[in-house]
Amino acid sequence: MKEELLKGLSEEQIAKVKACKSQEEMLALAKKEGVELTDEQLEAVSGGTCDDSLLVCSKCGYDLVTMLENGTGEHEGRKLIECNRCHRLWWTKF
Repeated sequence: MKEELLKGLSEEQIAKVKACKSQEEMLALAKKEGVELTDEQLEAVSGGTCDDSLLVCSKCGYDLVTMLENGTGEHEGRKLIECNRCHRLWWTKF
């Protein structure tokens, strides 16, 4: 995760974020800690970002992914992403 996304968090909170294994865990942690996420942070955690380094599989937590194709129709403006570890597929905004 990019360090600028962790700005404003305590060392303890940063350690908890880095221990999360999925996007859902990160969102739950933010809610529990009472941390309001910026739009950039929320987009990064939810996987809706164009920065490849911020794409993390919500199933296995792996951060190496492959962009497969551009979306059409209902997925216009999105790209199909595949996790290189567990092969989960999802669409993300670009």
